[in-house]
Amino acid sequence: MPRRRVVSALAVLAVATAGCAQSASWLRTIARNAGSAWPTGTVHEDVFFSSALGVRKHLVVYLPPSYGTDSTRRYPVAYYLHGLFGTETDWVSKGSIDVTADSLFAAGTPEMIVVLPDGDDGWYTTWVNQISYRTCADTLHVEAANRYCVEHERYDDYIAHDVVQHIDQHYRTIADRAHRGIGGLSMGGYGALIISLHYAGVFSAAASHSGVLSTMYVGPHPFAEPVRYASTVDEIRPTAGAFFPRYLNYWGTTLDHWREADIAHATELLLRRRSQLPSLFIDCGRDDGFIDQNRALHAELTRLGVRHEYAEWPGAHTWVYWSTHVGQSIAWMGARIGH
Repeated sequence: MPRRRVVSALAVLAVATAGCAQSASWLRTIARNAGSAWPTGTVHEDVFFSSALGVRKHLVVYLPPSYGTDSTRRYPVAYYLHGLFGTETDWVSKGSIDVTADSLFAAGTPEMIVVLPDGDDGWYTTWVNQISYRTCADTLHVEAANRYCVEHERYDDYIAHDVVQHIDQHYRTIADRAHRGIGGLSMGGYGALIISLHYAGVFSAAASHSGVLSTMYVGPHPFAEPVRYASTVDEIRPTAGAFFPRYLNYWGTTLDHWREADIAHATELLLRRRSQLPSLFIDCGRDDGFIDQNRALHAELTRLGVRHEYAEWPGAHTWVYWSTHVGQSIAWMGARIGH
């Protein structure tokens, strides 16, 4: 996978703080024209067998600049999940996460390994309605069956166990909860938060950009309190729209399954058990179709007394927004898992 020259640290930090809508191509242009030769990391692709999914999967690994020069050093790891219809390459090819990481590390953010796994369209959860590999392979998809279909749809176990184990076994990681974080966008924003809560012993920090964070929220629109949550699965259908058939595969027709998959509910369960919560970071564009769900989760976490970072910025559900703001979550993540 080709590498790009590093963005100047000032350029990325300006984008992160100003919230200007700049695309990945803008970052690449800055990188090509940069006069300073900051140290750059490297990007690799791995293939490994996932026992949770029952197939071989691909992932992309970004190694920070010092990884190749200091063979004794171990590193924290941030896992970043892609969105629906995405692949493991999206955060690099569309979001320039490697360029952003280079720049932030040069400016003093603690260096991390960044791992970008392939999550298919699995919503990073274990499906109630499992679909066989053969059935999936007989259905038309953008990707080839051997890159998209799985034997078992257990995407949360796959991330929290198989992907983490592969990285810890093959790279110089600091292999403990305190030095692992997870982030993502859209479907991956949901995945990052819910996995960090369901596997709280694995990850100590989680970040969501434009996440689908409160699927049981049914109004008001625009968001206002008091809020309304679905009391039946059928109530979710109008607000879910085209996503509803997917949700039925993931969580079925029983509301209890939807509650188990709900981020606010998972947070409340950890509080009742007096378990350690991960640090949470949430942002969303003000013109994003999921802004009401983000505001609903923000309100629920506030009601529960859970400290979290929350921000709304100009922008919509686009790579312009995500490439602009991923630097903020990387810097936030570095402050929590990088020491």
